[in-house]
Amino acid sequence: MSAQDTGEPTRKAPQAAPNRVARRSTERWPTAQGPAVRGWAGHRRHGFTLIEVLVALTIVAVTLAAALRGAMALTGNSRDIDRKLYAVLLAENQLLELRLARSQVALGESSGDCEQGGIAFHCRQSVGATPNPFFRRVEIHVTSTGEDAHEFADLMALLPVN
Repeated sequence: MSAQDTGEPTRKAPQAAPNRVARRSTERWPTAQGPAVRGWAGHRRHGFTLIEVLVALTIVAVTLAAALRGAMALTGNSRDIDRKLYAVLLAENQLLELRLARSQVALGESSGDCEQGGIAFHCRQSVGATPNPFFRRVEIHVTSTGEDAHEFADLMALLPVN
């Protein structure tokens, strides 16, 4: 039998006052999601601290600097590859001119400025003797113009004596 059937008054469990809420020492104001965390000067903590933002910005800056350096290296390598390609084409063209001229290839050296693909180069051609008197050794060196003369192509071939 229950208390209602016997006529005795029902007792309710003791309840806390509606204004009072049990709090931990780290809580300031409870929320629906859980206890609020006490931040600087007793206020709620929302977002990131200044230190966290500065650390994140530093990481992003270092990453971007590394990516930029890599991109610049690729750009420089691409420019050098283009120049090397034009220099090799220039050296091959000079060698083909000697082959197609069908004239006597004279011993000696010659040099001058030349251009390929809109890029100025300095070309040096040397013709030397070989142990076989029916062939000549032809070397063509193509370098960049200016103070930092960088050699882009060095081509050697044996041409028959006509």
